[in-house]
Amino acid sequence: MTLKERARPAVEAAEALASWCETTLTTAQSAFEAGQAIARKLGAHVEGERVCFGFWTPELQDRRVPDSDVFLEILAPVDPLSLTTAHQELGFERVRLPVARAEAYCFAVVDGLCAGRREALGDFYALAWRDGKGAWHRIFDPLAMSLPFGAFAPAEIYDVAAMQAGRADAAYWQALGGPVPHKVAPPVNILQIHVPTATAGGTLASLNRHFQRLAERVAAGLDREPFDEIFLGYDAVQLLPVEPTTVYETGPAFWVESPDDERLIVTLQRPDTTNWGYDVVISGMGTVNPVLLESGRPDELVDLAATLHTFPNKPKKLILDVVFGHSDNQGLDALNHHYFAGPNMYGQNLDYRNPAVRTILLEMQRRKVNFGADGVRVDGAQDFKWWDSEEHVLRHDDEYLRQMSDLVQEVAGTAYKPWFVFEDGRPWPEEDWELSSDYRAVIADQAGTDPDVFQWGPLTFAHNTPFIYTFWLSKYWRIREMLEVGANWISGTANHDTLRRGTQVSPKLNINTRLGETRMEILDKAYDNPAVDMLTYAVFPGVPMDFLNARARASWGFIRNQDDTYGVKVVAEEAISLKWQVDEYSYSRPGNFWRLKEMGFETREDLHRFFEFLPALVEVTEYDLGTIATLLNAVEPKLAGPETYSVVALKEIARAWMDDMHEYCNVSHSVGALDPAQTRFMHGVREFRRANPWLRRNFGEGDHFDYLKPIDGRTVFVALRNGPGIQSFTICHMEGGETQEFDPLTLPVPGIAGFGWEVALRTPSIGSDYLGGPLVMRDSMALTYVRRH
Repeated sequence: MTLKERARPAVEAAEALASWCETTLTTAQSAFEAGQAIARKLGAHVEGERVCFGFWTPELQDRRVPDSDVFLEILAPVDPLSLTTAHQELGFERVRLPVARAEAYCFAVVDGLCAGRREALGDFYALAWRDGKGAWHRIFDPLAMSLPFGAFAPAEIYDVAAMQAGRADAAYWQALGGPVPHKVAPPVNILQIHVPTATAGGTLASLNRHFQRLAERVAAGLDREPFDEIFLGYDAVQLLPVEPTTVYETGPAFWVESPDDERLIVTLQRPDTTNWGYDVVISGMGTVNPVLLESGRPDELVDLAATLHTFPNKPKKLILDVVFGHSDNQGLDALNHHYFAGPNMYGQNLDYRNPAVRTILLEMQRRKVNFGADGVRVDGAQDFKWWDSEEHVLRHDDEYLRQMSDLVQEVAGTAYKPWFVFEDGRPWPEEDWELSSDYRAVIADQAGTDPDVFQWGPLTFAHNTPFIYTFWLSKYWRIREMLEVGANWISGTANHDTLRRGTQVSPKLNINTRLGETRMEILDKAYDNPAVDMLTYAVFPGVPMDFLNARARASWGFIRNQDDTYGVKVVAEEAISLKWQVDEYSYSRPGNFWRLKEMGFETREDLHRFFEFLPALVEVTEYDLGTIATLLNAVEPKLAGPETYSVVALKEIARAWMDDMHEYCNVSHSVGALDPAQTRFMHGVREFRRANPWLRRNFGEGDHFDYLKPIDGRTVFVALRNGPGIQSFTICHMEGGETQEFDPLTLPVPGIAGFGWEVALRTPSIGSDYLGGPLVMRDSMALTYVRRH
């Protein structure tokens, strides 16, 4: 049956929806309450054999487009369409069906359409309208639940109820059910993961298979390999953003049409962009980035949630990182202008004061979390602002942040409220933010309604560089804050932001060379440091978080290959990371940096010499690519790389660097270099924290923290903590020269006198045979003793 034969518009049902919308707009207590109700109807909803569609389209009112020129457009492939094929050209049937309008909203109801499922492809759709000159335009669905070809292409009708019905963790959710929505408690610790670099496959399905393999090995009691251990010992997994991101600025597009009256020829390219996840366009935030889907099916995110929730011994929570504080400028092409409040440093501010925008954003969040997330990390919460025209000042929209954390989710019939973490360093980006931010604005605002709301703490949020001498003493005042009020902070110094900042440090600074013999070793040990881990897990309050790439001692950076206009500038800013993350051997290995090698940068030295010139020329020419190319061609001796530098060549080099670096950062390349003693120790520290969850509490009476005096060329922290029936005493050598031989238990630390202490944790360099007594401590050594009573 053809699409035209099976697509049957249910006109009366659409008109009923429009009438309901009109009534809701009139009778609701506020525009926000009306928007909340209407937002639930937007997008495509499969109801048996019927599909209901809703769109918010104020741009049609702006342009005074009459009802007779607005249609629901349905597209169906005539030829078999594979979501796992890189490139294909297919014929599509197309029908345009009537809609019913109510103010700025459009509704349509259609019988006979095909809805997508795990095993079947659905029809595609968009809203189409015709202008006064007869030209056709499309409005894509920002609330779509399946976007096989990204946010700038027609969406797929998807049966969300069927996806939810097939989830394998229903029992996990049903056990949490009750008369009131379940409130998810904070985890003990978190593993932060960037899906594209976490496994060789780089997809959610690949990551899911890895956790399934781990689950089988744990259930069978098999020995843990080093690559297993860096994933184990965590209560929760936090994914860097998995929503659709920007596309290639100058193409190719993933959906390109050659129109013919009733039949389209569409050239389809499987989405293959590279991005760290934060360059979002807001449209499509309720679903999954197709780049991350091996099968092209959003079910892969549900599958991962189910594997984590059914993990042997103790279920793991899933935390989703959401980005609603800004949109990339490409969002202007995906959404109508009413969504935006003007430009900012990332692209565009969002208009949170517009009730329709506000409620649609919250609805996107609700639908995304309903994939099965236990927690939500809100990126850049300090960026949620609105302009107070009376006072002429930007104000933080704390009410919106409260609305985010107050949303009730529902999975497998269980209503619940997720655990929330806000990244909020206000007054960032003001110049004094590192000194003036207290990292508690959201915690203080929501304390009355949610005592478990969290923020990133100062050692997590700030641009930390723990391999520069005096770092730890310079942060001592922040550490004191963590001890006193850090119970609701995320702790740890290795995450996607801090590791990247570490790669941008000038090697000319006073670097702690005791961490390693090479810059790569220094960087690796700075962010995967046993003494830092001991401090974080055995001493600090709050919830520790580790970044997988740091734990694997893999590389990391600002990864984004979609830029055309500013791609060269971004690479110039990242060029210094070559000094920290790539040595001659790594560069020379077959498979590494093959694109750059093909362009003429055969050795690391070739690329290094080019990178020595590029940042300086970007600055002195104020990013004039033509002039930069001319000056590079004049360098003597001649630079390696293309025969002649041009604007095009510079952009090709930038793209090659981003693509090569993305592959180089994959943690699968680090498996062979992992140190079993290190991974075993780190795993043991995490298990210690899980066995002593009371350590999350702030320091109390009888607890003690200080550094050994005199400094004498090293920073050594000592800490005593008191828990239920247990004491722990920790000593951590953070930086500097070795100590004299001494017995840590004889130090003048209040509360440690007496007998009964046993060594619970020791860093690998101390040796497993140490059971107590005098020792010499060196950089990155640490011990934890426990005493039970």
